[in-house]
Amino acid sequence: MWRERAARCGEAIAEQFCVLRGYEILARNAREGRGELDLVALDRDTIVFVEVKFRAERDPGGPLAAVTAKKREDVARAATRWLTTRGATGRPVRFDVIGITWASDGSELRVQHVPNAFPGGSRHFF
Repeated sequence: MWRERAARCGEAIAEQFCVLRGYEILARNAREGRGELDLVALDRDTIVFVEVKFRAERDPGGPLAAVTAKKREDVARAATRWLTTRGATGRPVRFDVIGITWASDGSELRVQHVPNAFPGGSRHFF
């Protein structure tokens, strides 16, 4: 229960971060097949799929390390479905990761944004 609430809190923080950067939010927690896309946004003419990871400071590796090769594949697969069902396969696409770290003493949150964090892979995109 706590982990799910923390994840939703992290996604809300990431969404506001994106909005402050001028992104238009197109979807939140979009289910595509068995996958889920945390945020789908528009940055000028580019569709951005944002993977959000929220971790406590004490977690080894931090939030960005939690975006494994399997997770990247899952996100790319879900993004392909999202694009296909909306007729947007010809649009420019980018994958960003936002890592949010909660300090052990609860005093601060650190937001780390990695634009274009990973490629989609040629077998996933048109």
